[in-house]
Parts: sequence; C-alpha cells; structure tokens
Amino acid sequence: MDAKRNNAKGSQPHEDKATQMEGQDLKSVIESARGHDAEALGEIYCRYVRRVLGLCRYMLNSRESAEDATSEVFLKLQRSIESYDGSIPFPRWLLRVAGNQCIDALRRRQRGLKVFVEGEEGSAVIEAASSGPSPLGAVISTQERAQVRDAIARLAENYRMPLVLRYYGELSYDEIAQELGLERNYVAALIFRAKQELRRRLAH
Repeated sequence: MDAKRNNAKGSQPHEDKATQMEGQDLKSVIESARGHDAEALGEIYCRYVRRVLGLCRYMLNSRESAEDATSEVFLKLQRSIESYDGSIPFPRWLLRVAGNQCIDALRRRQRGLKVFVEGEEGSAVIEAASSGPSPLGAVISTQERAQVRDAIARLAENYRMPLVLRYYGELSYDEIAQELGLERNYVAALIFRAKQELRRRLAH
C-alpha cells in the first residue's frame, strides 16, 4: 500500500505540470517549448497534430506517408521552434513547416515540383487574391467532409498542392509562389482552375 502511495506521489508532479500546460495560453506554451520543455512540446503536439496530419494527408494523398511526414514535422519542431519569431500566427508557421515537409517528400518520390512547369501557361481568368488567408470551408462549405477529401485527393497534383497550401495551410499567394518556385500569377491561375475542377467533381 505504501509503495502505491509513493508511486502516486511520484507521478503527481508530472500530471500537475501537464494539467497546467493544458490551461496555459499559446504564447506561454511556446516560450516554455523554446527552452526544450518536454511538456510544452507535448502540449503543442496535442493541440496541432490533427491539423498537421490533415494538411499532410491532403498533400501526400496517403495516410501512411502523411503520418511519416507529421512525425518529421514535430521532430523538426523540437530543433527549430527557437526560430519562430512571432511575426505570423504560430499555427500558420507550423503548417508552413508541414507544407515544406510534404514538398520534400514529393520530391523524394521523383514527382516533385516539375509538374508545375508542365501546365498550360496561356491566358486564364484569374480571380483577385485577398490579402488574408481564407478557410477551406468558405469554398466548399455545403459539402460533406469525406466527400470533399475524396474530391481533393483526385485532383491532379499541380492543382492539389497550391489549393491545399492556400485554404488548409493558410499561406498567401506570395508565400505559395515562393515555396513552389512559381510566379504569383501562375499560382493564382492554378488555384482558380483547381477550385473550378473541385466544384465540378463535387457537383456530380
């Protein structure tokens, strides 16, 4: 009985600290994580793993690959969180890290970014890009999530990647252009065509 009491007492500080982390605001958790606090890093994982995994699944179109990429993202986070300067919201910064990880994974598949220069460079109707991020739900708010995921997965890779980076990863057109090595107007054209194709698939 005494041993059980001692074990309970021994585990209590760890549990109390974890509970405290859950109640902290994000800024405080990030500050603790900068000091390589394991509890803080674990709290960030708990808060954002679903969003990161979702982004990776959309971009890589494979649950197994997405899980591998998600693991790599949070391993990198332990080493790179000190570089986060607060100039953009942390979730957006983390999803950018995830997006880069997915792009690297696609390059390793030997498909990579060359698909983007194989598209049509001709004229296209390009919608104006807003300065702020837009939620994916604004484009497809009336559709069931599973149906939407399936439709996105069937998009050509050169459409799927910029679309997901924009509406799920919340990157701006300029940021997407920088990440993919493309002209901003071409990114806008790809996203416009991707949304047209997505709506067409969802209408059937």
